[in-house]
Amino acid sequence: MGKHQKRMSAPKSWHILKKSNKWITSARPGPHHKEQSIPIAIILRDILDIVDNRAEAKRVLSEEKILVDGVVVKDLRFPVGLFDVVSIPLNDAAYRVLLDRKGRLVLHELDGINANKLCRINNKTTIKGGLTQLNLSDGKNLIGSNDYNAKDSLILSIPDKKIVKHLEYKVGNLAMIIGGKHTGKIGTIKDIITVRSSKYNTVKISAENDFDTIEDYVVVIGENEPEIKLGGEAIE
Repeated sequence: MGKHQKRMSAPKSWHILKKSNKWITSARPGPHHKEQSIPIAIILRDILDIVDNRAEAKRVLSEEKILVDGVVVKDLRFPVGLFDVVSIPLNDAAYRVLLDRKGRLVLHELDGINANKLCRINNKTTIKGGLTQLNLSDGKNLIGSNDYNAKDSLILSIPDKKIVKHLEYKVGNLAMIIGGKHTGKIGTIKDIITVRSSKYNTVKISAENDFDTIEDYVVVIGENEPEIKLGGEAIE
């Protein structure tokens, strides 16, 4: 993939003006799906309005002033994805990447820079020594135990990635929908329907209006209340 792409062909999840310029920075391939990530350069220029152009964004990043999940980022094309935390220590500011009801990536302002990170366990494997490796939704891997299962969620401290809390994927827990026509909705898992075929498993969600969705779109975010802050001001 090239360094630039046409604005008109940018993913629908990028909350940007389509006709202001012809070209825009493309996201480098990374742990997040292209539709659920956005280059850090676009966040700094088009969403947060911290810089006016690509050159200024490059300078700010080179000065190690921007962190993603507690780690310094210098690459303009670094893909920032769903649930990632963007921190600017000099401004004592931090933002969590979430989805709005239109499926667009938006930044929600947090209280200070000491925020935890939510990840879903996409898979787990047994590695050398009989250890259990957890493969997380943001591309990271952790050593865990068999107490954790695929589709569960973890609250991690950043940047050391220590497990703060384990959230089971089960009936009664609170979930956020990250795909399909119900994107951005939050509700309680009412039922999990396992299909013994090549079709997707489905989940019944209890919300203001109950609905069904496929299992891959469901991310557990808490038990009775969200474990991550969702009510901050949305930066669009």
